[in-house]
Amino acid sequence: MIELRNVCKTFVLNGRSKTVADRISVTFPHHTAVGVLGRNGAGKTTMLKMLAGSMEPDSGEVKVHGSISWPVGFAGSFHPDLTGLQNTRFIARVYGVDTDELADFVADFSELREHFYLPVRSYSSGMKSRLAFGVSMGIKFDTYLVDEVTAVGDASFKQKSEALFRARMNESSAVMVTHALGQVERLCDHVAVLEGGQLHYFTDVMEGIAFHQENMHRAPPETGVR
Repeated sequence: MIELRNVCKTFVLNGRSKTVADRISVTFPHHTAVGVLGRNGAGKTTMLKMLAGSMEPDSGEVKVHGSISWPVGFAGSFHPDLTGLQNTRFIARVYGVDTDELADFVADFSELREHFYLPVRSYSSGMKSRLAFGVSMGIKFDTYLVDEVTAVGDASFKQKSEALFRARMNESSAVMVTHALGQVERLCDHVAVLEGGQLHYFTDVMEGIAFHQENMHRAPPETGVR
């Protein structure tokens, strides 16, 4: 479970401020997959970073209960000169899980084959995403943070990724940022829509999607001043 208590976050660029969180208070509950929707630039990735603890709010607090993943699929922390296997083993040691078990899981799931034993700098962006998703979902967390990751790969790999995500949700929670509304329908229990610095929370998925679609037909609200 994650609680946001009066969270505020504003950026200033070229003399203009943009508020992406304006006194947001919300609880992401246990054993629930919440899809976070919003127009481009609404602050969805910023929200995910604050939940992960990699970005601090300007004010308010984020309270995390239980273990929480880094943003699933994030490949930026891989060392480019290490192989996929070496990166996997390093992450396993950091999180205190069995290195062989995680390596075997990632090798099988990612379908990287011989590339798993080559330096990550030689990977395509899709290969990095497969490695990142496998490593992320191979470690059990109470809450997973997800950013568009199940969109990676061909149809077969997408289906496998969604199946693994569903399996993890039997025991865990998730906060998933995505633009894929069909994915939200299939995978999420609740919906949160970020708009104009406010987070609108819906326990009915279709109601949340409808609210988001209505927003997309309106001009974006003013959230900053010069």
